Amino acid sequence: MDAIVKFELTKEFLERFSEALQARNDAFIRSSLEGVNPADISSILEEFSAEECKYIFELLPVEIDSEILNELNEDVLEDFLVHFSSKEIAQYVELMDSDDAADVLYQMPPKQREEVIGFLENEDRAQNILDLLQYEEDVAGGLMAKELVKANENWTVKECIDEIRMQAENVEKIYSVYVVDDHEKLLGKVDLKKIILSNDSVRVADIFDDDLVSVETYLEGVEVANLMQKYDFDAVPVVNARHKLVGRITIDDIVDVITETADEERQLMTGVSSDVEEDDTVWAISRARLPWLIIGMAGGVLGAQFMGLFREDIILIPAVAFFIPLITATGGNVGIQSSSIVVQTLASSNIFIDTMGKRLLKVFLVAIVNGVILSLMVFGLIIFINKDQALAMTVSLALLSVVLLASFMGTVTPLVLNRLGVNPALASGPFITTTNDLLGLAVYFSVAHVLYNL
Repeated sequence: MDAIVKFELTKEFLERFSEALQARNDAFIRSSLEGVNPADISSILEEFSAEECKYIFELLPVEIDSEILNELNEDVLEDFLVHFSSKEIAQYVELMDSDDAADVLYQMPPKQREEVIGFLENEDRAQNILDLLQYEEDVAGGLMAKELVKANENWTVKECIDEIRMQAENVEKIYSVYVVDDHEKLLGKVDLKKIILSNDSVRVADIFDDDLVSVETYLEGVEVANLMQKYDFDAVPVVNARHKLVGRITIDDIVDVITETADEERQLMTGVSSDVEEDDTVWAISRARLPWLIIGMAGGVLGAQFMGLFREDIILIPAVAFFIPLITATGGNVGIQSSSIVVQTLASSNIFIDTMGKRLLKVFLVAIVNGVILSLMVFGLIIFINKDQALAMTVSLALLSVVLLASFMGTVTPLVLNRLGVNPALASGPFITTTNDLLGLAVYFSVAHVLYNL
């Protein structure tokens, strides 16, 4: 196996590579990419047009090309595949693991998928890919690979080793040997170390471990990720409704799920309503951002109308208006901090070991500590700058109330959304900020109205 070259994508390299590409300097292109990891090559290709990428592809070995396809961004891959015939794509798919091949075929129209599968020479591989395509991409059945190593419980260790040698040709990494019965029902697993150390005549049934966690084909990918993260699994077997072994999910597939989920939640928390990339169209990006911007604008209009109810109070005491940004900003920040912690806890599936009462009490105590410290600081600053005790008392009490209310809202809102089946990450974005702005203004002016006897 060739050594992997350490590679860094720089502006200078891209300029030289682009010049070589324009001049069709094939020797430079090949030498520049020799030994470079396919993941790094995919990063290079994403800087060029689909036609240029195809030209580069044709200069590289087909084995490298198949790995590059697996590393390309989905949007880039979809545009790229248009420039290949179904027969050309089939030669790359032929060399991929079944799950990676299915990921590529998901980017094609149904008709072209069938054409590509029809060109596959290995009938078993074609059937494996067809099996995976019947599942949604984001469930265990769509994430799993069909390639694995299994042994029948009635085999001897010698038979098991011989079979492993044959099966392992199609399996890149062997984490465990899964044990099945005569009907392919999953019974457990046996470690390679135990197989090697056991006598040739020992039956697999006598050495396998039946304490095995498996997942069903319909289980959501996020739940599989949580399971593997919780138990620190490198791989997990997948079974169908009859508990027959149908595939396995490895850690590299789960890393992709975790990354995609984190990106989705990050976008939701910043007010982007759908999955978008930097290279998407202006309209696609705008459409994803507009809904929450409109909600924020509506909240601002409502806030202005609400402040209008206290117009006379502001006229009598103009200094009250100076601290409106302080109240709204603090309420929004506290709400986002609280909701982010809850969303993180929900995502890790370690859902509130303590009772709800204990958790809310803890949130309340933290809010009290933060609120008291902030209020005392604001009280002292206003006394020092404005020499107005009534104003200092109004702002500090309102700030304490807002911190308590925002902490409560930031904790409860994601829990309610999660219970309703809505992604709780929404609670950490403009939703919680807009809500806390309105509530903060209501509290602030109510306190001012009472303390100033207006």
